Amino acid sequence: MSHTAHIPSHRKPRQRASKSALRAGVAGGFLSTIAVAGAAGPAQAEPVTQTIEMPTIASNFSAAAAASAQATQQIALDMENQADQDAAAEKAAKAAKKAHAEAVRKDEAKKKAEAAAKKAKAEAEAKERAERASRSTERTTLSASTGSSGSSSSGSTSSGSSASTPSSSSNLSGSAASIVAFAKAQVGDAYVSGGTGPNAWDCSGLVQAAYRTAGIDLPRVSQAQSTYGTQVSLDNLQPGDILYWGGAGSAYHVAIYVGGGQFVGAQNSSTGTVQRSMDYDRPTGAVRVL
Repeated sequence: MSHTAHIPSHRKPRQRASKSALRAGVAGGFLSTIAVAGAAGPAQAEPVTQTIEMPTIASNFSAAAAASAQATQQIALDMENQADQDAAAEKAAKAAKKAHAEAVRKDEAKKKAEAAAKKAKAEAEAKERAERASRSTERTTLSASTGSSGSSSSGSTSSGSSASTPSSSSNLSGSAASIVAFAKAQVGDAYVSGGTGPNAWDCSGLVQAAYRTAGIDLPRVSQAQSTYGTQVSLDNLQPGDILYWGGAGSAYHVAIYVGGGQFVGAQNSSTGTVQRSMDYDRPTGAVRVL
């Protein structure tokens, strides 16, 4: 035995023959392939003559996005228009409701006014009928009393007991009674400036018409009436005397004294024709025509 036999060897073990052969075969095949490809490459290569177009995905996507945005904008616009239409319809409905309520209120007010006017007219007509009836009664009573007075005067004259009494005395009494009765019968008539009857008077128009019933034609205006006749004291009045307010010849109002401290006159548009006490509006003076 060698003296180095016990020392281990540092050489690598030999690889198996199969593995070496396999590696040699793979390397040889690879090199062969490269050699073949290198030899055949230049002879078999052909130039590319056809261009392959790729689909225009990006442009189609842009068009679709634009169409979608336009559709969204149109939908938003339609919704906005619809909202405006709904708001307008609601506003119109509220206005129509308000107008209807106002029309109903006006109609009710009109009906109430018509009812009130109708009632007032009926009351006025009833009052006028009552006044006419009263006037008719007064005229009838006056006619009866005048007739009795005339009969008494005729009987006294025929008996000769008062033959010296002038016949004008009975005529004077009858004229005054006629004037007073006519004036009283017009109480309640309206006052109208320039009115001469039969249902509307001014102050001098009423006095003139009353005296006309006794066959006396007075001047038309109060200034002339205040000087037509004899001036008399207010303490010595007789029924039928003409009362005046203002100066004689410049009077602005006239009326008829009807006895008992009362007068009848067409006063103004507020009161119409009235019978009042002389204390209500003291006259300035008086004239006696009868």
